[in-house]
Amino acid sequence: MAVPLTLLPLWLLLAGLPSPVTAQEARDTGDRRPKLTMRAQPSVGISPARVVFTAELAGGANDFEEFYCPTIEWDWGDDTRSESTLDCQPYEAGRSEIRRRYSVVHVFKRAGAFRVYFRLKQRDKAVGNATTTIQIRPGADQPF
Repeated sequence: MAVPLTLLPLWLLLAGLPSPVTAQEARDTGDRRPKLTMRAQPSVGISPARVVFTAELAGGANDFEEFYCPTIEWDWGDDTRSESTLDCQPYEAGRSEIRRRYSVVHVFKRAGAFRVYFRLKQRDKAVGNATTTIQIRPGADQPF
């Protein structure tokens, strides 16, 4: 038995669906979000190796709320992590400014390839992240 096909008006089909994001709204949000990058200096070393890591936010809005006063997490890839949180004033749109640069030194005591992660977090939720890989070769006191 064939089921009759009923044509419904377009407005009825779209009723109750969330309104789509316009291209301009998508651009506005993307233009506001700073881009997060990370680098290591040096990226190749001999153990024990002292490496300076720098994470930077470029472009975007100075008052981007997701990046204001975050918890900072460094995952060193050597089974250790570091985390810090600043005590900040409450966020105010147009007045509060995000921090644009984070630097830290970490010593790698053993050889290996290490993938290092940097995360900006709000209440245990990662809102931004970057990663880089470094190579540490055995030092004189370590076997090959």
